[in-house]
Amino acid sequence: MVLARGALASGGRMADTQAMDKMPVAGAPAPDLALPDERGTIHRLSDERGRWVVVYFYPKDDTPGCTTEACEFRDSWRAVQAAGAVVLGVSPDGVASHQKFKKKYELPFTLLADEDHAVAEAYGAWGEKSMYGRKYFGVLRKTYIIDARGKIARVFEKVKPRGHAAEVLAALRG
Repeated sequence: MVLARGALASGGRMADTQAMDKMPVAGAPAPDLALPDERGTIHRLSDERGRWVVVYFYPKDDTPGCTTEACEFRDSWRAVQAAGAVVLGVSPDGVASHQKFKKKYELPFTLLADEDHAVAEAYGAWGEKSMYGRKYFGVLRKTYIIDARGKIARVFEKVKPRGHAAEVLAALRG
């Protein structure tokens, strides 16, 4: 099980290729997680057995791309529920940040605080990024659809925020 604190000893200095090597693939068991939501309540992926789960990793609350992605999931929430799924958004932001973000945009799904990015690492969603020529480590935008048995059914890599919720919904319906 991947726990919120101290579960991985790499300290986040994992190369992007290492993140790819660690990335779970379709058909594999999804790494469990235990993270606090925007209220501080711990959520475990294993508690969702029997339901389909969308786990999406995003870099930061209340930034343009992350807001677009979250609001599209919000707008398709009823359809996602009708497809028998729940949504878990995961970022390294803390509980207080998630609480503000969720309230500001009226997000109906759970946001999980992965402050030490151990869960992102376990899912291959933490790695080297580049912006304006500067290299740094951060969340790689990825989404996993996990089936009712806890196995990864679909992986979306290098997610573009606009239109992503529709892609996920199509996959859930397919």
